[in-house]
Amino acid sequence: MVTIIEETSGLPEISREDIIIDGIFGSGLSRPVEGIAAKMIQHINNSGAKIVSIDIPSGLYGEDNRSNITGNIIKADLTFTFQFPFLSFFFADNGQYTGKWEVLDIGLHREAIINTESPYFCLDAEEIRKILKPRKKFSHKGTYGHALLIAGSYGMMGAAVLSVKSCLRGGAGLVTAHIPKCGYGIVQTAAPEALISIDESDLSFSVVPDLSRYTATGAGPGLGCSPAAAKAMKYLLEKNKKPVVIDADGLTILSGNQEWYGLLPEESILTPHPGEFDRLAGSSGSMYERYLKQLALSKKHKVIIALKGAHTIITSPGGKVWFNTTGNPGMATGGSGDVLTGLIVSLLAQGYSPLESTIAGVYLHGIAGDLAKKDKGEESLIASDLIEYTGKAFLAVNNS
Repeated sequence: MVTIIEETSGLPEISREDIIIDGIFGSGLSRPVEGIAAKMIQHINNSGAKIVSIDIPSGLYGEDNRSNITGNIIKADLTFTFQFPFLSFFFADNGQYTGKWEVLDIGLHREAIINTESPYFCLDAEEIRKILKPRKKFSHKGTYGHALLIAGSYGMMGAAVLSVKSCLRGGAGLVTAHIPKCGYGIVQTAAPEALISIDESDLSFSVVPDLSRYTATGAGPGLGCSPAAAKAMKYLLEKNKKPVVIDADGLTILSGNQEWYGLLPEESILTPHPGEFDRLAGSSGSMYERYLKQLALSKKHKVIIALKGAHTIITSPGGKVWFNTTGNPGMATGGSGDVLTGLIVSLLAQGYSPLESTIAGVYLHGIAGDLAKKDKGEESLIASDLIEYTGKAFLAVNNS
């Protein structure tokens, strides 16, 4: 039966047991929903019924929703979209509208897709497999680089352990941890495969070691934000001519000294979570606004930024954007970012480009989380599990 609704008094009764198929508006919507259509959307949202949206939840724009009327957007439990997801689907503040979303292949011509230029990309196993290089029979540890991780401070040596162990699992030939004296026994015991560079300070980072022996450097996990650490971080940026990976406390130090942005070596890699990014670039009223700031910061300072989240967003100095498709909420746990830092530094040390290292590191990190989830569940997943499953993540990509 078809019912024509012409006024709000004619809105149909909806039971919580019903399933609503939403196709009121599609992707061509260019202004907020108003009038009887808005009342219908509010009625559907208030019904408690399961909602399945086709193409896009009615009322949601495909990109920028900052000017939208949020109360007049369908809140779907499931969205089936066609061929490609919309940009807005990747932003956390739109998750309440899209629910779980799936992309349906409707058979658009493959060659036409390839020949259509776009700055936006979704990471998948095929792309990562093309990046990863098979190991050669007569290679040795020197073939796979020497990574330096500057990490840890009194009370935060666990972050150093996680990043160092992740760097080892990522395949670097040699890994050196530069740590304060208080952490020597901890790291040497937890990661016996790593070399140790001891800082002059008992408690925190204060002196930059000789960088000439290392093929890649990362700094930040558990570093602390003491004046001595900040002074040493500035010296690191001044002396290091190669791209450097900066995370955690390294980013906090950088955000407090924004005049240092110009010291960042080109194609350095920053891996902030949203809070850290807001300290770097200023607070944002929406994820879309934060994304625009991320893109602008990448271009201005010629750095690669991986903004961590459910769909980690990677931006390059050239203006291209990658959205990650791996990972799960179980990875929202302390230390997960330290593991990612170690993995990216490991790939960088092995000779992958900064962009390749970031793309592959983010994707493999998410795959490790997804594999760990299958065995341990989301609630029980901890950062160490991501390291444990890194090898299986490489296998999953190479065998996909």
